[in-house]
This record gives sequence, structure tokens and C-alpha cells, in this order.
Amino acid sequence: MSGLREACVGLAQAAGAAIMQVYARDFDVEFKDDASPLTQADLASHRIIVDGLRALAPDIPVLSEEDADIPWETRRHWKRHWLVDPLDGTREFVKKNGEFTVNIALVEDGQPVLGVVYAPVFDYLLHAERGAGAFLRRDGGDVALSTRRPATAPLRVAASCSHLDPRTAAALERMGETERHGLGSSLKFCRIAEGVIDVYPRFGPTSEWDTAAAQCVLEAAGGVVLRLDGQPLDYGRKENILNPDFIALGDAALPWRDWLDPDTGAAGAAAAGG
Repeated sequence: MSGLREACVGLAQAAGAAIMQVYARDFDVEFKDDASPLTQADLASHRIIVDGLRALAPDIPVLSEEDADIPWETRRHWKRHWLVDPLDGTREFVKKNGEFTVNIALVEDGQPVLGVVYAPVFDYLLHAERGAGAFLRRDGGDVALSTRRPATAPLRVAASCSHLDPRTAAALERMGETERHGLGSSLKFCRIAEGVIDVYPRFGPTSEWDTAAAQCVLEAAGGVVLRLDGQPLDYGRKENILNPDFIALGDAALPWRDWLDPDTGAAGAAAAGG
């Protein structure tokens, strides 16, 4: 699958170049039905990636955020599919803070088995394949990634320093000594894969294309992404493409269940979020 992964790296870089052309100038912002922003960069990236994937592997269907109206009756029979977010973090793109990514994942039997994440402003590219490791592409070469294990106090947590929902704030209190790091888009998973951050709790809505590629990177680097019932976050298993609440860990041995609301437990927390 290494040839497929390298082709996806090329598509992510090409999409990133198209995004940067828009980023460098004034651009219009539209809003979709769910009030999320949409720009010319999202659409340009979408076209490059989807056209490229269809040429690369015509037998594998593609689900992209910008072409998500594929009926569940069709999707439910997929054993294998591409899952694409052409521009993850459009709000960050509009703010011009650089914290947005291109995400390309291949999902097989509900789990991401290939992932590419590219942040074009920083020329920061990570790629991974299940069973083959996770890598940071630097100066034309690859550096193998590994999470921080064991993760010791203070735990380094991907969480806003200024805007925390009540459940995340409560979980942080239960973690004990922590350092908080604010990051946009799927960069949170990537920094855990690098061993820079330890934990990313997500108690709120995300979509499957937001997480699949970066989940593959993190898992291939030794981490886990778990629903609050303890099972791996999975894909293409239900009509709704929203993820349930989850927690991403660089060290699977961390006592994450102790951080959940003791009154509701994992199941109650999961139901509240998804």
C-alpha cells in the first residue's frame, strides 16, 4: 500500500498549493446550511483530491465533506472508502492563523488504515499506514513518529486555554497537573503522534472526515482514539456522519475513565455528546 500512500501525499501537497493560492489573496466566504464557512479554497482542494483519488483507484468510492450527499443506502454497503476533508479548519483559514489541514484517509471495515494530514502554511506533512508506522515528512525524508509513553505529569492536553465547555473543564480538573495547548483542526492528533501532547478529549460534535486521517497517524505512532465506551472510534457504521464523544491518547495506559463524570459514567457521557 506504500505506493497508494505516496500518491495520497502528492495529492495532499497539490491540494495544499491550491489552498495557498487562495490564502494569499482576498477571498469570499459563503456559509453552508449548517452555518459552517465555505471558501474557494475548500472547493479547489476538493476537486484536486477527489479527481486524483478516482483516477488512482476507480473502484474505491470517495466521501468528501464537500460532496457528502451520498445516500446511506449506498454507503452502508461500502467495505472500503476514501474519507476526505479538503480543508479541515475553514474557520482557522478565514482567520489566517495557519492552523488548518488537508485530510485524506482510507477506511477499511470501519477503521482508518491509511492517513495523510498536511498543513500547507507550515509545510507540515504526516502520513501513516496501519502496520507500517507513522512519519513526518521533512526535507524530502521521513522521520518515524512515536507517542510519549509513559505519559507522566504534567499531562499535556490539547484544549483551549480560554474557551472550555463544562465537561472538558471537569475532565481537566480530574486529570490533576496539566499543561494546556490550544491547536486547530486535526493538528491536535498530530502533535500527540509526535509526542508533544498527551491527551485530546473531545466532548462535542465532529464529523468523520475531521478525524479519520489523523486517527490513522496517531494509532500508527502508538496511540489510541477511543469512544467513551472504550472501543476505537470507527467509520461508516451509521447513517449520521457525526462522531460520538471520544478521547485521543498517546499512552493507552492513562486512566482516562477516571476523568469522566462519575455520575453519568462513560455510557452516559457518550449519549450526551453524540
